[in-house]
Amino acid sequence: MTVVIESMTKTYGTGASAITALDKVTLSFPAGSFTAVMGPSGSGKSTLLQCAAGLDRPDSGKVSIGGTELSGLRETALTRLRRDRVGFVFQSFNLMPSLTAAQNVELPLRLAGRKADANAVRAALNAVGLADRAGHRPSELSGGQQQRVAIARALIARPQVLFADEPTGALDTRTSRDVLELLSGLVAEREQTVIMVTHDPVAAAYAGRVIFLADGRIADTLERPTAAAVAGRMSRLEVSPC
Repeated sequence: MTVVIESMTKTYGTGASAITALDKVTLSFPAGSFTAVMGPSGSGKSTLLQCAAGLDRPDSGKVSIGGTELSGLRETALTRLRRDRVGFVFQSFNLMPSLTAAQNVELPLRLAGRKADANAVRAALNAVGLADRAGHRPSELSGGQQQRVAIARALIARPQVLFADEPTGALDTRTSRDVLELLSGLVAEREQTVIMVTHDPVAAAYAGRVIFLADGRIADTLERPTAAAVAGRMSRLEVSPC
């Protein structure tokens, strides 16, 4: 398993105003799998992603990435683990506007004090179909191309797991399809582990498994999903009483 979550709990606030975002969640994500995480607003899906990726620490429970338990790591070691083993893709592309696509891709390596290998940068851009756009700045790229650069940047360190938070939320339907096909292709061809939070049943249908959250708990799981089946499960969750 690339990522293992055991009885993870996360609460925000104290006393009567406390909100339990995650309530003893236990999950595992096999290597080379594509999992979508869905749920109504406030269900805990973004908190799950942040804690699983080491961006936030749970109040209790355990998270392991590649066999390394995160709770025992100091901040410096946790930062190093995220840098070396984890890739991130967000709804906003977060590209540096003054840098070219190639320079944006190599940026994580430079920030880590590592030499950027031109061949590795070229290979990362080629993997997302943008080898011919290496010298273009973000303003010269479409939204879908910018997201592809962001994915290449996330892949440059060859992470064990790629976390994607609403990666198609700012894209049109056709461009979203292209990005989702890219992600599913990375899973099939490179055995990349992908964990994606989304609100879109069509996007979730590209995954091999969908985890549904409600009130901070796992409410359902769907294997080999279709968009219709995902939409049906989500409808039932959204009308269920809290």
